[in-house]
Amino acid sequence: MSHLATTISSKLANLSQLKQLHAHILQNSLHHQNYYVSLLITHCTRLNAPLSYARGIFESTRDPNAHVFACMLKYYSQLGAHSEVLCLYQNMQSCNVKADASVYTVLIKSSGYAGILLHVHVLKLGHAQDCYVRNVIMDVYAKNTGSVELARKVFDEMTERTVADWNSMISGYWKWGFEAEVCGLFDMMTEKNVVTWTAMVSGYAKRKDLVSARRYFDAMPEKNVVSWNAMLSGYAQNGFAEEGLKLFYDMINAGEVEPNETTWVVVVSLCSSRGDPYLADSLMKMLERKQVRLNCFLKTALIDMYAKCGSIETAKRMFEELGVYRNVVTWNAMISAYTRVGYLAAAREHFDKIPKRDVVSWNSMIAGYAQNGQSTMAIDLFKEMIVTKEAKPDEVTMVSVISACGHLGALELGNWAVTFLTENRIKLSASGYNSLIFMYSKCGSMKDAKRIFQEMNTRDAVSYNTLIAAFAAHGHGKEAIELMSKMRNEGIEPNRVTYIGVLTACSHAGLLEEGWKVFESVENPAVDHYACMVDLLGRVGQLDEAKRLIDSMPMEPHGGVYGSLLNASRIHKSVELGELAANKLFELEPNNSGNYVLLSNIYASAGRWEDVDKIREAMRERGVQKTTAWSLVEYKGKMHKFIVGDRWHELSDDIYKLLAELKTKMRRLGYESDKSCVLKDVEEEEKEEMVGSHSEKLAICFALLVSERGAVIRVVKNLRVCWDCHNAIKMMSKLEGREIIVRDNNRFHCFIDGSCSCKDYW
Repeated sequence: MSHLATTISSKLANLSQLKQLHAHILQNSLHHQNYYVSLLITHCTRLNAPLSYARGIFESTRDPNAHVFACMLKYYSQLGAHSEVLCLYQNMQSCNVKADASVYTVLIKSSGYAGILLHVHVLKLGHAQDCYVRNVIMDVYAKNTGSVELARKVFDEMTERTVADWNSMISGYWKWGFEAEVCGLFDMMTEKNVVTWTAMVSGYAKRKDLVSARRYFDAMPEKNVVSWNAMLSGYAQNGFAEEGLKLFYDMINAGEVEPNETTWVVVVSLCSSRGDPYLADSLMKMLERKQVRLNCFLKTALIDMYAKCGSIETAKRMFEELGVYRNVVTWNAMISAYTRVGYLAAAREHFDKIPKRDVVSWNSMIAGYAQNGQSTMAIDLFKEMIVTKEAKPDEVTMVSVISACGHLGALELGNWAVTFLTENRIKLSASGYNSLIFMYSKCGSMKDAKRIFQEMNTRDAVSYNTLIAAFAAHGHGKEAIELMSKMRNEGIEPNRVTYIGVLTACSHAGLLEEGWKVFESVENPAVDHYACMVDLLGRVGQLDEAKRLIDSMPMEPHGGVYGSLLNASRIHKSVELGELAANKLFELEPNNSGNYVLLSNIYASAGRWEDVDKIREAMRERGVQKTTAWSLVEYKGKMHKFIVGDRWHELSDDIYKLLAELKTKMRRLGYESDKSCVLKDVEEEEKEEMVGSHSEKLAICFALLVSERGAVIRVVKNLRVCWDCHNAIKMMSKLEGREIIVRDNNRFHCFIDGSCSCKDYW
């Protein structure tokens, strides 16, 4: 019977066949015998059988021997059930079953850092000379303790070394980033196997040195599927989709190694990063042609691929097909799919239904809110995450939260988030520090933004671009130019975004000569660079020059170019150029209400009320709704929102009373309402009332009421601040002795003692 069982078991391919063998053993009343129990558990390990099934087999033997215990320990170890390994070992000791060396290899592996405590134990038992035990001890020192020197000591004390010992040492050095030591060992090896070469490929790929990784990959005497997967993963994880897909086709054409499930998952992720629906369909046909079994991991990758290709319905169908086989990764992929296309309600519905959420689930939903303009929801969900303690926030969480605080202009909340990450010892990479620069700059705290930049050990292009954009928003043109020079000195080449930031800074500061120099230094300027230059020329009043630059462009101008010309026409009251720019914009951006409003402003300033009415009628006919202006101000961790004429706030009576008092004081200083922005031909008194209750005025009065005397007032407005509010806030800052910082959709205005940082130039 034992020979028959062994013959049958060698052909087992799935769990169903294993159960048939199990039934055969039961029928012959052999299920109590240790030989057959060991055989069945070994196959449970190989076929990833459910825990309950394997445990039932183990418990069917009345007197398990050392081999049965060893098989069950290996099953638990492969499952990652490390606590079960330790419990079973204690059970083994209580049964007085003597453990052999193979048990200690499993036990040490499962103990992680605690595995070093077993080193002395195996020495006493005489197992230290066993090559497998010795190798696993060295592995624990190298990979789990951080004491790679101790691993090297064990390695150097070996009288005979196997290739596996060399490979463990190489892997340990790679884990802690000792490239020189790795190369030294590799060169010393007289015998190398495919694992050795693959370790070199993986090590360099993880260090993002794909040139070296590919050099070792190409030099391999033989490659297995793991080798190919290592190089493919290197390309996928570092954003080289084109190179990765080319390598995959080389693998297919070579025909020496068949792709496995891991290969297909990596290839699907490569296609995902391309976001090409035709490529996705081509890959799907290849999977069908090769009759690849779509397991849970592969289907999850496909869900992500289809989502990134815009095929949300296909992604949804595949998600539903998984049914009970959906795991947390699958749910997370679907949440990301919905947030990517802005379906936040559907994403939240899935988030709320996940049987068990991990940190990725929370991060996906928080980032979804933050990236789709729902910053308040992102912060509220983060607070819920802290309360529920389902998952511990990490750097990815904090980047989304900090960025959300920046978008809101919520400095108090931002500082709270920074305190949280400090208290919880969440380490930040360059990405995290960049988000802090963004947050502080968007909250109007340039001092803190510059401090974070200076504190960074390593800066990348994003670090420089973020601070340059901050200088631009605050009108610090010369500082932006100087920072770009520093960027070059540090060996980081300015990119498209850098030049946009510097040109915008020149525009906001009126630095025409410097702006021209920067523009002329751009190799092959893009349409966005032209838009910045048109904006700069227009702001300084050189409208004809701006028009000539547009006419000379080597590419078709986009909305940003004509938008810059339209705004310049508003500033300098050029009706003719304003009409030209607006008509182009009505073709390019027919639903952008801001373009209609700007042209209306130009007509209103010229007293052409019939043309104002025509624009309003055109908006009605095309179904274009004027964007409602609002202003935000933070108080006690909550954002208070105001709109024009707002009477809903609980302090409205006090707000309007204070506003009336301020207007009386302002008139004594010579203030008169600028009613040119009112787009209606109505009585002067009604116009004054309309501009008098603009959202930013209400927000500032609220802040004056609730904040401490002398505190800085910070307001965020979704549209450009109007001339009347700009003049009024200058006077408010002088009368109240307050610094008032207003961030509109174009730039920052810092009002101190009756003047503004923009020098009335915006």
